Amino acid sequence: MVRRFALPAAVILALAAGAPGPLSARTSVTVQEALLRAKPAVVLVIAEVSAEVTLDCGAGPTTVTPPVFRETGTGWFVDGRGWIITNGHVVQPAHTPPRWLVNQQAQRAVTTACLPKVLQRQGIIPGERPDVEDAVKRRLLDQVLPTTKVKLNPQVSVVISSGARFKAEVKKYSPPVSNEPGVMSGRDLALLLIPGAEFPVLPLADSKVGRIGDPIHILGFPGVVLSHELLNQSASVEASVTNGAVSGFKQDVTNQPVIQTDAPAAWGNSGGPAVDQKGAVLGVLTFVSLAPGPEGSIVQGFNFVIPSDAVREFVKDTEVKIEGKSKFTDAWFSGLREFFSEDWKAAARYFEAADKLVPNLPDVKRVLGETRENIKNPPPRPFPWFWVAVGVTLLSGAGYGGQFGLRWHRNRYRIQPSEVIRMLEAGKAPIVLDVRRTEVYDALPLKIPNSVRLAPEELASGVGGLELDTTRPVVAYCT
Repeated sequence: MVRRFALPAAVILALAAGAPGPLSARTSVTVQEALLRAKPAVVLVIAEVSAEVTLDCGAGPTTVTPPVFRETGTGWFVDGRGWIITNGHVVQPAHTPPRWLVNQQAQRAVTTACLPKVLQRQGIIPGERPDVEDAVKRRLLDQVLPTTKVKLNPQVSVVISSGARFKAEVKKYSPPVSNEPGVMSGRDLALLLIPGAEFPVLPLADSKVGRIGDPIHILGFPGVVLSHELLNQSASVEASVTNGAVSGFKQDVTNQPVIQTDAPAAWGNSGGPAVDQKGAVLGVLTFVSLAPGPEGSIVQGFNFVIPSDAVREFVKDTEVKIEGKSKFTDAWFSGLREFFSEDWKAAARYFEAADKLVPNLPDVKRVLGETRENIKNPPPRPFPWFWVAVGVTLLSGAGYGGQFGLRWHRNRYRIQPSEVIRMLEAGKAPIVLDVRRTEVYDALPLKIPNSVRLAPEELASGVGGLELDTTRPVVAYCT
C-alpha cells in the first residue's frame, strides 16, 4: 500500500515543478521572454565624418562639402545611466580618422567640383568614353590634390529603438585587432556615453561558464536590413535577432580569447550583444570571417565574439556600474514575467511604468497593446489537464490511504504464525486459544498442540470461564 501511495505523490511533485503560473516560482524564462528582455537595450551606433575641402579648380580657391562618410554598427547599454558598449572599429572613423579617409574626402571633392567643368571644356560627355574620362580624372587629381586642404568634422551618434537620436561621447577606446606590422592591435571595444539616466540595460553573463553547444542569440542592425528597399523606416531602429550556438573557444592573433559562434552575422552587427537563454550578455560580436579575395563575402558559421569577462575588464577603471539594473529594466522585466504568467493587469501596470521612463520603444508599445487587448478580451484558457491530473492523483491517494488505514485498524492486533514461533523459541510460550466456530472446528478437526479449545458460543453464553496465566501472552486462533 505504501508503494502505491508514494508513486502518485512523486507524480504530483514532478508535475508541480514543471507547472506554469503561481504554483511554482518560475526559475527559467522562455526564449521569447529572454529576447524581449534584451531588445530595448540594443542601439544603433553611427560614426559620421563630414568634411570641408578647400581647393582650386583653376578659378581661385573654393570650399566644397563632399558626401558625408558614414559607418553603422551596433551597441548596447551596459549601464542604464547612458553608458554603451560597442566595437572599437565601429567608432574608429570618427574617433581616430585614418589617413585614407582624408584622401577619400579630398578626391570626392575634386571629382565633384572640378571634373565636370574640365570634361565640359574638353567636349567629353560624362559616361560616353570611360577610358578617356578616367585619364582626365587622374591628371586632374595629380594637379589639384597637392594644394587641397581638408577639415574633418567627426561625430558619433546613437539611435535608440524609439527613434530618438543622441550625440555620443567616446569615453574609452581600444583599437580593433590587427595583424599588420606597425599597427596597434587592441581589444576592439569602445565605451560611449549619452545623456540620460534610466535607459534599458543588459546584465552580463559569466563567459567562463559557457560551453560548446550552448544556445546564443546575436542582436544588431545588419546593413542589409537597414538599406532594404522593401522595409519601412522602423527597420532602422529595431534590432534584428539571429540564432546559433557556441561552436568554439579560440584566440585572436594577439592571443586574446574569443568565442566562436555559428549564429549568422553581417556588416552592421558589429558591437552587438550575443545573449544567452536568459537574455544576459555572453559577449560582443567583434569580427566575421571572409572568403579569400579582395572583396570576399562573409562566410557564415565562423563569427567571433569578445567574451563578457573582457568587457568587465575594459570598464573596471571607469564610472560604469555593472549591475544590470535600472528603473526601466526592473519595470520591463517584471512586466514580462507577469505577461508570460498571464497576469495581464499586473503586466499592464509594469509596462505603463516602463513606457513613461523611456517612451515609444516599439517592443514596449507592442507588448503593452497586446496586454490591453487580453484584458479587454481574455484569450480562451486551455482545458486544465494539469489540475485535473493533480485532482485525480490526490483522490486516488486519498482512496488508497483510506483503505490502508481501515485495514490497519482492523488488523492492528493480528499477529502472524511466524511471530508465535519466535515467542516459542524465545521461551515465552503463549497461551493459544482455539476459538474457531463449531461448524468450522467439526469440518476441519485440526488440533493445535497445547491449545485450549473454547467455542465462540461458549464465550457468548458466559459458559466455560477460564483462568489464564496473566504472565503469558494470549493468542487467539479464529476464522
